[in-house]
Amino acid sequence: MRWTSIVAIYSLFWVLSAFLVMPFGVRTHDEEGIEKVPGQADSAPAHFRPGRIVLRATILAAIFFALYYVNYVNGWIDVGDLNFVHPPKIKDIDAY
Repeated sequence: MRWTSIVAIYSLFWVLSAFLVMPFGVRTHDEEGIEKVPGQADSAPAHFRPGRIVLRATILAAIFFALYYVNYVNGWIDVGDLNFVHPPKIKDIDAY
């Protein structure tokens, strides 16, 4: 696998991970007991910590990419295994 492919796939996993970890650990102003600014959304976080989101997303993306790369090297799941529209018939499986 080329290094450019590694960077591209890791970046995709990182963005997915960032959206997955973003809502965890967020507390609103009402939950914290802090006064809201006029016009502020009720769901706005009281203390936004982008560094924590970046760290969590990086760790989760590394785990996802490690699983992807191990599968890529060992070939546990390939494109043929994901064919749900026309699955192989039972007699085709016996040929393997």
